[in-house]
Amino acid sequence: MKAYVITLRGNINSVQSANKCIDSGRKFNLDIQKWNATTPEDNPIEMAKARGIDPDKFREVYSRQENCIAAFMSHYSLWEECAKGDEKFVIFEHDAIMYDAIPPAHFNYVMNIGKPSYGKYITPPLLGLNKLTTKRYFPGAHAYMITPAGGRLLVENAPMYAKPTDVYMNLDTFPWLQEWYPFIAEARDEFTTIQVEAGCQAKHNWKEGYEIIDA
Repeated sequence: MKAYVITLRGNINSVQSANKCIDSGRKFNLDIQKWNATTPEDNPIEMAKARGIDPDKFREVYSRQENCIAAFMSHYSLWEECAKGDEKFVIFEHDAIMYDAIPPAHFNYVMNIGKPSYGKYITPPLLGLNKLTTKRYFPGAHAYMITPAGGRLLVENAPMYAKPTDVYMNLDTFPWLQEWYPFIAEARDEFTTIQVEAGCQAKHNWKEGYEIIDA
């Protein structure tokens, strides 16, 4: 098993947050490595087009389109990498913090392990492995696990169904999505490089001083 935290290498906020994620993993004997994030400087719109992904699917009132695509491509690059091998990946966004050990679950393809970071949600009914329950889509993409087969499915379906990362991973497209409860990680975000203010107001950590910054 490999574990990665998506990190904007030239952004001090992101690097400091990723370091906290890495430190939290050490407490549970998980070696989390930094994974270079895609940024607007990488021309993510053209990157998406080259993979048959329509950039217009990322137009919404909650996020900055180019930043939203860059975030998606960061996750996409990890799905591709996982699909090449034979090991499961644990994927964190830079603001994720672990507060419990990685679950021993034998999940099928993709499993959420992160406490929802925004809006209302449904608490999963079972201790352990559940069908995705909190929402019809991932309740944030800050902490989840994939198998190589799951990585392939996420990559293969992107040209047809791509949209902002957490919403892309939904039960209509992927009815086999799973979730572990109790959650083992949460987003402790104090800033965003993706959303505009309208997209931040439902965040559980939204408060005065929350920063909307450039990637």
